[in-house]
Amino acid sequence: MTIDYARARVAMVEQQVRPWDVLDARVLETISRVPREAFVSDAHRALAYSDLELPLGHGESMLKPVVEGRALQALELEPGDEVLEIGTGSGYLTACLAYLARDVLSLERHADLADAARGRLEAQGIANVDVVTADVFAWETDRRFDAICVGGAVDIVPERFVQWLRPGGRMFIVRGRAPAMEAVQVRRDGDGVNATHIESLFETGLAYLAGAAPVPQFTL
Repeated sequence: MTIDYARARVAMVEQQVRPWDVLDARVLETISRVPREAFVSDAHRALAYSDLELPLGHGESMLKPVVEGRALQALELEPGDEVLEIGTGSGYLTACLAYLARDVLSLERHADLADAARGRLEAQGIANVDVVTADVFAWETDRRFDAICVGGAVDIVPERFVQWLRPGGRMFIVRGRAPAMEAVQVRRDGDGVNATHIESLFETGLAYLAGAAPVPQFTL
């Protein structure tokens, strides 16, 4: 059976993403134009537009379309923005970020996933992305970003992530401990104590970033 991916993309936007309160016109346009099937393995291509997390290897998964849509909306991206993505994964969300912003620096700890994502992005003619193989908790930079998109959960929002935001910058991240995880928008309003505002967006559950899971607590 031949799948009409263009029709499936429209159905995903109208039946999944938009009903999940993704109403930003630029975000909806971007999701409508980026071919999600081009970022999915052959084994899972028929499920590219399903309301599912799709496996990528190494225990990693592609986020559900509704979560991707809400993440893009929460970042409030402008065409001149510089974006840091933590967790390249398939490269699909990277592509969406690239359409919405000026440039994207994307970190991926697994070299094979990073290589595959680079190939997919190049095949789509997306040139304003730099995919770097790195563990975010060992990575250092003097750069500051207008937006940070985090593709895995954390127990507590790392201060180093917040410091990478410019004043006025926004971060999408999932925090907490299952079953009480929540997606939040972190906004850095300025420098110093109490310069960060956190807004709860929705309840969800994601696998933890490597190195960001809760420390096990032992009781006698």
